[in-house]
Formats: sequence, structure tokens, C-alpha cells
Amino acid sequence: MQKNLNSDRTKLKNLAPLLLDEDEDFRLNREIEITKIDLPTKQPRRYFDPEKMQELVASIKQHGVLEPILLRSIKSDQYSDHYELVAGERRFRACKEIGLSQIPAIVKELSDEEASLIRLVENLHRENLNPVEETEAILQILALKLRISQEQAIATLYRMRHEVRGEVEKNTVSDSEAEIIKATFEGFGLVKWETFISHRLPLLNLPMEVLEAIRQGQIEYTKATAIATVKDANLRQSLLNETINKSLSLVQIKEKIRDIKADQASERPVTLKSRFTSSIQKLKKLPVWDDKKKQKSLEKLIAQIEALIAQEEPS
Repeated sequence: MQKNLNSDRTKLKNLAPLLLDEDEDFRLNREIEITKIDLPTKQPRRYFDPEKMQELVASIKQHGVLEPILLRSIKSDQYSDHYELVAGERRFRACKEIGLSQIPAIVKELSDEEASLIRLVENLHRENLNPVEETEAILQILALKLRISQEQAIATLYRMRHEVRGEVEKNTVSDSEAEIIKATFEGFGLVKWETFISHRLPLLNLPMEVLEAIRQGQIEYTKATAIATVKDANLRQSLLNETINKSLSLVQIKEKIRDIKADQASERPVTLKSRFTSSIQKLKKLPVWDDKKKQKSLEKLIAQIEALIAQEEPS
């Protein structure tokens, strides 16, 4: 599945028309002092694979920076010319680690919204993007385009699905909102908006430690969703650690989850209520209801139950 996502990622289009064309890139490319560049307060990318970073460091040492980073000018009380990084954080970090004093860059005047959109689109172009990062990036882009919060964007998506299914009246989502949503997902070329709601948004509800393991590439999201079904936080963390350390397969994880649930069930105290509930569930599945010899016993049992209920009900 991930292979298909990677190949489809090249279909991204029309999401950030603010990106410069090649001729303009060439004209505006210049060397900028690294000390004059600040990272934005919010970055869509949170995790950088240490091994991949070292590969990039080695490549820059040998070949230099092959593609300029993108910056925007910012006002600073201390400096007359200062910049904020818009795209190319891996290259920027690698150059800082090497100790370079300058880095090739393109500087463009961008608003906060424009800069955020470009960062998010660049993040979506990454081939090693995991499903959680991809979901978060798509959601942030959608929120920017609709000019609402991410929480409101999620609510709008669900309302739109309810409308399509006929579960609510029409016009809970405006025509303009619906057009923006459909056009944005068509521009992604990665996932349909209906599939995004059904299979991607639920990922964001996973326990925090499971989400972080996916972000860091320690575990596949199919394994993560299975581990998340363990309600006990300590048992869940233990299973997560074991999965990462021993590279457990999905089948092995499910076997361990069954063992955990069996152990928990055996530890529960057996009460009259639990015995009754269990017995009734089993009784419903048995063929005793059509056995005339056993119907008298059933009638007697039901009469006793009804008598108990009548005693407890208020008169």
C-alpha cells in the first residue's frame, strides 16, 4: 500500500501555485547566511530519521546543496535582514550540522497562510511520509483552504458525508465548502475524501504513544491500530515496546492481544449477574426452544424470573 502512495504522490498538483517555476528559481537563487535563518514556530514535519539525515549530510559534504531552500523575509528588532525557513528543513539542518556558514536559497515575499501551504505541500511530497503525517498534512491544508480550524474542518467533513448518505438535511455544508473539499482531494491524488474520513481520520484518535511510534517509523499503522485496542495503558505500552524491539508480525500481535484479553477475563470476579448474562447468551443459541420436553422447564424458569422482576418494580 505504501508503494502505491509513494507513486501517487507525484500526482500532487495545483495545491501551492505560489511555488516558483524553474526560471524564476534560477534568477532568485542566492547564498544566505545560515545565522540569519529562523525555523518557523510550527512545522508540519516533527521527526527526522537519523540514518537518512546522516546520508544527506554525507551527500552535501561530497556534492554540496543541489537544491536551494525556500525562505521568506521577516521583520526583526535585532537584524535588518532576517529570514524564516519555508521549505527545505532537512537541507538546512544538515548544513548547520556540517558547519557551513551559507546555504543556497530562494527568498520570496509570502504571507503566513501562503508559507504554511507551501510547507504542507512540500511535506506531502515526501516519499517516506507515514499515514499519520499524511493525514495531519492533508487536514491542515484543508483547514487553510476553508479558513477554519482543523477541528472545524473535521466536523465539516463528517457533515458532508452525512449529507451524501442522506442522514441529515442538505445545506449543512455550503456549496463553496463542498467544492473546496472535492477540489482539494482531487489535487492530492492520494485518497478520496470519503476514504479519508473512514480510514484516515480515526488514526488521529490513537493513543499518543502509538501515534508517536508511527511518526518515528517504528511501527506500521496496521500493527498500531491493533495494539490500540488494548485498553490498559501499561499493557498497551508493554506490547508496543515488544513489537518494536522484536519486530512482531501482525499475526503475533493479535495472538498476544487474545492472550491479554483472556487473562483479563479470568481475573474478573464471577458474580451472579455475570453468570446470568453468560447463561442467557448461551441459552439463546441452543435448540431447547423447540424441544417440547424442555419447554416446561423454560416456562417455569421464566415465571420465576418474572416474579422476581415484579417484586422489585415499584407498584
